[in-house]
Amino acid sequence: MEQSQIISLNNVTISHEEGVVLKHVNFTMHKGEFVYLIGKSGAGKTSLLRSLYADSPIDEGSAVVCGFDLVHIKRRQIPLLRRKLGIVFQNFRLLNDRNVYENLVFVLRSIGWKKKQMIDDRIMEVLTAVGVADKADYRTYKLSEGERQRVGIARALVNTPDLILADEPTGNLDPITSSEIMHLLTEINQKSGVPMLISTHDFMMMDKFPARVVCCEDGTLVDPQMEDAAQ
Repeated sequence: MEQSQIISLNNVTISHEEGVVLKHVNFTMHKGEFVYLIGKSGAGKTSLLRSLYADSPIDEGSAVVCGFDLVHIKRRQIPLLRRKLGIVFQNFRLLNDRNVYENLVFVLRSIGWKKKQMIDDRIMEVLTAVGVADKADYRTYKLSEGERQRVGIARALVNTPDLILADEPTGNLDPITSSEIMHLLTEINQKSGVPMLISTHDFMMMDKFPARVVCCEDGTLVDPQMEDAAQ
């Protein structure tokens, strides 16, 4: 795997209980890239993302993410992999019994941060970056959906990840809020260089914020750029 590669999949097969979802998957993503992952519902987008953060196994082939061999990864190594990842979910997955600040404290404490001042500084840094610093004391269920997704992005950023994976981050949002969230994600990518793989159905946002596109289709992953280059 080249040093600049953050994801390297070679002839990968991914299955779930009902059978093979994707096969013959070949995909390389480099540091700093912003990539859209598209495909019909049930085509395998979420299954692919889950495999990338070691929530589902790789059945065949070779797969390396952030330097971790996903085919041979041991259970005790999975938390180490996930420390290098930021994951953004469509349904936010925030802890509703805690406020915004406490949601982010939970992440930092879980990866070993201990000093309160450092924790406070980092949390306010990312909340400011995503535009919700004034909501730190709010319970998450009191926020709008757009604000909750901003908190979800802050949570993904707080551990300074090497890679962000986002599963339909605008799926529950109205068009104006979707545009704000996509603008935020592209801005973070451009300013910080953190690579992002974004699963989406939102073609309007893709037109507004163009980037490389790969597609789950016919049981595999298709990279139109590679196909165009081969023609």
